[in-house]
Amino acid sequence: MDLEKSVRELARRFARERILPQARHLDQEARFPWPLFREAAGLGFPVLVVPEELGGAGLGPRSLVLVAEELAYACTGVAAALLLNNLVADALLLSGSAHARSFLPRLREEVASYALTEPHAGSDVAAIRTRAERVPGGYRLHGRKTWISHAPEASFFVVFAKVAEGREGIAAFLVERGMGVEVGPPLPKLGQKASPAAEVYLDGVLVPEEGLIAREGFALAMRVFNRSRPMVAALAVGLLRRALDEALAYAAMREAFGRPLLEHQGVGFKLAEMHMDLEAARLLTLRAAELAERGEENALEAATAKAFAADAAVRGVSEALQVFGGNGYSEEYPLAKLYRDAKVLQIYEGTSEIQRLIILRELVRRRIWESP
Repeated sequence: MDLEKSVRELARRFARERILPQARHLDQEARFPWPLFREAAGLGFPVLVVPEELGGAGLGPRSLVLVAEELAYACTGVAAALLLNNLVADALLLSGSAHARSFLPRLREEVASYALTEPHAGSDVAAIRTRAERVPGGYRLHGRKTWISHAPEASFFVVFAKVAEGREGIAAFLVERGMGVEVGPPLPKLGQKASPAAEVYLDGVLVPEEGLIAREGFALAMRVFNRSRPMVAALAVGLLRRALDEALAYAAMREAFGRPLLEHQGVGFKLAEMHMDLEAARLLTLRAAELAERGEENALEAATAKAFAADAAVRGVSEALQVFGGNGYSEEYPLAKLYRDAKVLQIYEGTSEIQRLIILRELVRRRIWESP
């Protein structure tokens, strides 16, 4: 527990002293924050879940969500830029491939991408069309990926492609950028602009035999999601906490009808609801991360945390903007950026609708109800 407290305090100081002063500028620049990434790498943030013997911090999902909340308080885009290497690390570790493990030390200095989403296969992972053709010495990959975070900066990619039909035919490959991967320009985004995304083109890219890191790629992707969704939930918690702090400070200072906004029930109830959502979202997130830390099944808890926290963040920042009134609509105040940054939390790593389907599926599978 002392270690977790130290890690959280370290992340809090870094967020307040290094990220927060630059957040607005980085959002306007809309590019990957390499100087901050290198500073964060010195603290171990991009490799929190990588074992120490492989150059990482050797920590687990609980520490990751604590760090994610603190960094997201300053800027969710920068937080994603500094932490998404951990998602790739989970894929490499869970693949069980020795070749994949050999890439883990590189994540401290380089950026890697998780290439799953396609133009016709976002929520429906089994519908991916990228295919892997068996050839002498390895595989040739043919396909197109989209909305791949950090692809413009990535040195290597975990790519999911079909070696046969159906979800059972999906495999995972480790692909170096220099193998012929083409990356499009950064896609214009509403928010989280310091975490760029792009399309990735695989036009006959030759991957050697050892590049096949998991034959059961669909199962691997689902296991990775169960570990990464608590991190996304934590980003939502951090953003919601920031929105609440901004709204409280503004409502205490701004007056209407001769009294501070804080003293008007119409405003005060909004702030109280935000606090309730914040506390619930944090506890759900920690629960999902704790199960992952212990290596226990957490699909239900991860989906619950991700859906609730993302929805709460979008709902809460909208209410906070309402407290600011006309000023909330101005880019001169922080709520406009928070509002833009929040929406994608309901979309990436599985939409809020998909999370509800997972929750229902898990309720039925586990039969966690009592018959009357």
